[in-house]
Parts: sequence; structure tokens; C-alpha cells
Amino acid sequence: MYIIIEALKAVLFGIVEGVTEWIPVSSTGHLILLGEVVKFSLPGTAEEQAAFMEFYDVVIQLGAILAVVIIFFKKIWPFGIYDKNREEVRKVGDLERHSWRIGNMFIIKKDIFFLWIKLAIACLPGLIYGVLLDDVMEEITAPYKSIIVAVMLLVVGILFIVIESIRGHERPSVRSVADINMTAVIIIGIAQVIAGALPGTSRSGATIIAGLLLGLSRVTAAEFTFFLAIPTMFGASLLKLIKYLGEGMNFTPVEMMIVGVSSVTAFAVSMLSIRFLMGYVKKHNFKPFGWYRIVLGIAVLALFFFTGGNGIHT
Repeated sequence: MYIIIEALKAVLFGIVEGVTEWIPVSSTGHLILLGEVVKFSLPGTAEEQAAFMEFYDVVIQLGAILAVVIIFFKKIWPFGIYDKNREEVRKVGDLERHSWRIGNMFIIKKDIFFLWIKLAIACLPGLIYGVLLDDVMEEITAPYKSIIVAVMLLVVGILFIVIESIRGHERPSVRSVADINMTAVIIIGIAQVIAGALPGTSRSGATIIAGLLLGLSRVTAAEFTFFLAIPTMFGASLLKLIKYLGEGMNFTPVEMMIVGVSSVTAFAVSMLSIRFLMGYVKKHNFKPFGWYRIVLGIAVLALFFFTGGNGIHT
């Protein structure tokens, strides 16, 4: 019965991760708030349990990453097989314009190659932050995580409504990922650092807000958010794993089960969430997500103040 209960908790966390990772409402914030209500019954000391949950909140995202890779595989995989009979290479010079040949069998698609260059540059601010400042910020914010989540839910929610009200009717100047310039890439990368430092900001929310301010269309901002998630979240998970194992921590069978069930659930739900968001942003704006964030942020703050901080473990 114990294993079944823990597995059901893992499914619940996976659902929350899969839904909130891609819509701009902060998956980390929701996981932190959910963790205040639903707690795993983990073996080990309190310190070991806290270390595992810090690791878990990041690594659960790997299942969500896999969904992006599968859905957008053709847009992110730069390698292909050279076939002179393919329709797109029949015109003289077309192959040379759009790809590089590697021998007689393989090609590298130029647009996707340069996409990965942009993604690498956008990841640099986050990499520097992760190596130099992540532990420091984690220590500073740890006692106040829930209240920070509430405040950032409010702040970013208001930003979404204001930006959409001011710029929502303007014609975007950047309508494809290929047209995003390096200045915009760097600014979006810095926005990712803010999201990483302040839980509740939302990685996707920070990217989309930066994109909208820089003239990206909603679809382009959303797509770049998904693509950027692959190296960002994989790198964050790798750093957490190295840190976790480097501190002498080991996974128990229960913890491995929790990570596995949550990741699989997050993958399945992410497949639906990503398709929903891409369809939604083609016809709608981000204001509903802003209002949702505001309502949730107010609810969390009210709970905190009315209970004197006892309703939320900050």
C-alpha cells in the first residue's frame, strides 16, 4: 500500500509538471506549492529528504523535455541523408543554399545548425549563473520560497496583461525563429537567469515576455521557449545530478520509482500541453495566463498572511 500511495503522489506531481512546464504559469512554483500540501514519505534523514526533493524538482523536467524532442524533432535535428532525387534538392544550388554536404551520404541543415548556435548563446547566462551563483541563491531563497513564488506569480501575471494590452495589437517584426537576432537571443538568455533565480517567475513566462517585448510573434516566442528548454533543462538536471551524487547521496528504490513515474507522467501530459499551447497562441493572447497567475498569487499571499505563515512552510 505504501508504494501505491507514493506512486499516486508521483503521478500527481508528473501531471502538474506536464501541464505547467509549457504554459507560462511556473512549473517550479506549482511544484513547490504542491509540495507544501502533498509530501512524499521518503526514507533517510531530513537533510537527505530535502536534498532529494531539490534534485527531484529539476530532474522531473526530463520527461517533459523528451516530449519537446519528439514533437519538434524535424525542426531541431540538423542531420539528414543526402538524396539527389529528393524534391527539395532538385533545383541547381538548392542543396548548397540550405545545407552542407558531409561526404556523399549526409547533410547538415544550415537553418537548424544556426538555431543551435543561438540556443547555445542563450544558455550561456544560465550556465554562468548555475556554476557561480545557483548554490548561493538557493541558500538565500530557501527559507522564503513559497512567498517568493506568490510574489513572482503576481508580478509576471501583471506583466503579461500590461504587455498584451500595449503591444498585443501590434504586428510582430519577428515571425520565425530563424529571424531572431543575437541581441534578442542574449536578452532572452538573461531572462532565463531571472526565472532560475526567482521561483514562480516561470522559465517559459520569462522567455515569452522577453520575446514579446522584442517584437517576436506569440508562436515564435513559444517555439523558441520550447527549443531553449532542451539544453537549459538538460544542463540543469545534469548539474543537479552531479551535485547530488558528489555529496555522497544515493537513490533508494522508492526514490527511483518516484522519479521514474513522475517523469513518464510528465512526458505524456507534456505531449498534450505543448500541442494545446501551440494551437492556442495562434488565435489567442496570453492574458488568461496572466489573470490565472494573479489569482493564484493572491490566494497564496492571503493564505500566508491569514495563517501567520503557518499555512505555508516558508
